[in-house]
Amino acid sequence: MTPKHSTNTPSVKEQLPLAYAWRDGLSFDNFCGAGNRAVVQSLQHGADGNGDQFTYLWGTPGVGKSHLLQAACQRAAEQGLAVAYLPLADFVDKQVGMPVEALDGLESLSLVCLDDVQAVAGVAHWEEALFHLYNRLRDSGAVLLAAGDASPAGLAIDLPDLRSRLGWGPVFRVQEPQEDEKTHALQARAKARGFDLPDEVARYLIRRSPRDMTSLFALLDRLDQASLAQQRRLTIPFVRNLI
Repeated sequence: MTPKHSTNTPSVKEQLPLAYAWRDGLSFDNFCGAGNRAVVQSLQHGADGNGDQFTYLWGTPGVGKSHLLQAACQRAAEQGLAVAYLPLADFVDKQVGMPVEALDGLESLSLVCLDDVQAVAGVAHWEEALFHLYNRLRDSGAVLLAAGDASPAGLAIDLPDLRSRLGWGPVFRVQEPQEDEKTHALQARAKARGFDLPDEVARYLIRRSPRDMTSLFALLDRLDQASLAQQRRLTIPFVRNLI
């Protein structure tokens, strides 16, 4: 499989439509979860273009599926590869969604990451569009990483051929990280931002706020900004007043 490179490596992400962009700062290095080593290794190979062409992740909300997909995008983009990240829950939303034509042409990229696959279940024209996308990606050789809240067999997909395609390649269940792993991940992010996060504050955040790492990272960033603005250290009383 020959990876498709961007013609302008530094601006790979900037050239993509907003809906195809991914969040900065999510990498394999700051993903926590010792029980997911095989998942991480598989996605790293996929992002590099030398792994399985199709991979599917599933697990309960907040275990880090979106983090992993966006980490794969980041890794591939850093190599100058053409990438797209599509949060299908936003695309399929009847109020603010996008037409199925948003999937057109994705086979020309090196890596396509489809998040929230469960969002297309029962939406006939989206199920069909995703089915055809799988076929085009298979023919083009592009890598597809997909994630949903249930296994392919557990999704309420009406189109049998789409369900079978979701099972092409490895299927991994993403395990939730332990509290100590989340603590270390938060402290590593704090260190990268230039401040220390005491153990007791990290544990307080994990126990008193949404437990998924994306939400925890966002909360930590907000607390860092507040502490800078008020010239206060991150202590439990300070954090309690903010959350």
